[in-house]
Amino acid sequence: MRIAFMGTPVFAEQALEELVAAGHEIAAVYTQPPRARGRGQALRPSAVGAAAERLGLPVRTPASMRDPAEIDAFRGLELDAAAVVAFGQILPREVLEAPRLGCFNLHASLLPRWRGAAPIQRAIMAGDTATGVQVMRMTEGLDEGAVLLSETVPITFDETSGTLHDKLALAGAPLLARALDLLARGEAVETPQAEEGATYARKIKPEEARIDWSRPGPTIDRQVRGLSPFPGTWFEAPSDRGPVRIKALRSIVSPAAGVPGEVLDPGAEGGVLIACGEGAVRLTELQREGRGAQDATAFLRGFPLPVGTVLA
Repeated sequence: MRIAFMGTPVFAEQALEELVAAGHEIAAVYTQPPRARGRGQALRPSAVGAAAERLGLPVRTPASMRDPAEIDAFRGLELDAAAVVAFGQILPREVLEAPRLGCFNLHASLLPRWRGAAPIQRAIMAGDTATGVQVMRMTEGLDEGAVLLSETVPITFDETSGTLHDKLALAGAPLLARALDLLARGEAVETPQAEEGATYARKIKPEEARIDWSRPGPTIDRQVRGLSPFPGTWFEAPSDRGPVRIKALRSIVSPAAGVPGEVLDPGAEGGVLIACGEGAVRLTELQREGRGAQDATAFLRGFPLPVGTVLA
């Protein structure tokens, strides 16, 4: 089919490559404009933009798909369909209705659970044991369209948003290709979503990243894993020069107990054992500001956390 691909982050890159390999004609790749990145703050393309350039595909980076000129240009592509994967903009009705068959989104949850911006993080933070990827028809409602295909992916006890992201991207790319193949053959079956059980994965707010040690250990463990590697949960540790901010990137629940925030054992099975409001967590990967992530053993060589240290 003649399609447009609309996506921005690494999660969408594999899907674009899969559709090219499947033989679809990519009339245009839409992605977010280049952003200033790195120490030099040089403008760099998105992951999808860089992939499209590598594949020799035309790239468009509109500031807004609501711009009448952009809508006219999109209509002018005379598309069979549009494939959308974490594009980063809400598409107006005029864009949704422009392709002959419609616009189709690859979403990283099992709808109607976790509609919205942060389904991977929210699934882990809520303690879900499974999630998945789905291809759905896009409508003006937020992730409310009929579902064409689904694949379930288990969430393991040590899953982070980073590891789950990679699993879902790997499962989603061929799923999207299969859905478009079914559409091309006129064999796609669209199943309306149930409204019962709908939840919303609101965008992660900065204040959600700070650890409150008075909360239960399992809750803190899910917070750590759900926000790793980005933005990363954090706490403050005392030092001779004042409080030092430390990110916690991996954790395991422990049945130990103590004063919330107290370091119970700085070398517990390769991690730092810290008491919580209920139980404890063992932090196994940490990161100081301005430095790279380290396993707990390496981290403690450069920044000791003695028994009895109280973290804030």
